[in-house]
Amino acid sequence: QVQLVESGGGLVQTGGSLRLSCAASGRTFSNDAMGWFRQAPGKEREFVAAISWSGGSTYYADFVKGRFTISRDNAKNTVSLQMNSLKPEDTAVYYCARKGYSGSSYQLTSYDYWGQGTQVTVSS
Repeated sequence: QVQLVESGGGLVQTGGSLRLSCAASGRTFSNDAMGWFRQAPGKEREFVAAISWSGGSTYYADFVKGRFTISRDNAKNTVSLQMNSLKPEDTAVYYCARKGYSGSSYQLTSYDYWGQGTQVTVSS
């Protein structure tokens, strides 16, 4: 079993920054690739960013490139998402997930464990 708990969401103005964190427990975290997804009201959950088990490879959705940075600290069993230059369209619930299946890091179906999500609201 894997438990994932996100934190760091909140309300921020356009152009502001937030840092999301995901704390993992339950098994060896350092062997797992991890990802962040988001879901806005009335929309499907979508890929945001992913990071390999070592942190050596990162992947981003086009709409966050240059603004968001994913990182991990295997000693602390955490993965983070630094979000800068936030826009109102970034408003969503953000989810941390473990990539437990083979397949593309960009695909939701490659992930088997999910956190409960943290709300990010960007005001205009």
